Amino acid sequence: MASVDELQSVIGYEFKDKSLIVQAMTHSSYANEMHMGKHSDNERLEFLGDAVLEIVTSRFLYLNYPDYSEGDLTKLRASLVCEPTLAYCTKEIDLGKYVLLARGEDKSGGRLRKSILSDALEALIGAIYLDGGMDKASDFIEKYILTDIEHKILFYDCKTNLQEVVQAKHNGNVEYKLLSEEGPAHNKTFSSAVLYHDEVLGTGKGHTKKAAEQEAAYQALLNIKEGNICI
Repeated sequence: MASVDELQSVIGYEFKDKSLIVQAMTHSSYANEMHMGKHSDNERLEFLGDAVLEIVTSRFLYLNYPDYSEGDLTKLRASLVCEPTLAYCTKEIDLGKYVLLARGEDKSGGRLRKSILSDALEALIGAIYLDGGMDKASDFIEKYILTDIEHKILFYDCKTNLQEVVQAKHNGNVEYKLLSEEGPAHNKTFSSAVLYHDEVLGTGKGHTKKAAEQEAAYQALLNIKEGNICI
């Protein structure tokens, strides 16, 4: 695993209490494998970071979207703090490289798993909040999460969003097709395509059929938005 010193350099924040960033990067599988003490993994920090993320995001949206109703703000916030969006946000800092995982979890692709990445990001937010306060946590959230919002909102329930886009133009439904299923039973990878009138709008992969379909829908939304396909 890359060092936490390197991670501090990447995110531009140096911890006064280094144990906090180490704990934020400690997945429960690693804590169990290493027989670490109770609550030594990042789950409690994730709980805290989730709350900090919600209040900072709520404040940001309230101030920057004055014409949005409560319902609109709620939907937009949900799209920004959902698991796929947070996992996407970790790519900029390559967070998976720094997470402490058990050997089995690591070998099975844990560093790329959206749930592990999103949890680690929330734990990191919680750690920054405890170490540096709300201002430092807000700076981190606004720099790495509350940017490129128009792009990121596509992650939230992509299948519903895609269906709404298609129905706004045509009176029809998209359909999903399973392309392949690979890997052992405990770590399968599914590939799916989304089609409209037999035209492939997008393809995706995931560790569940639903995840693969959501990824396919997301790629379809991007293709439509960028003009790569017409419906």
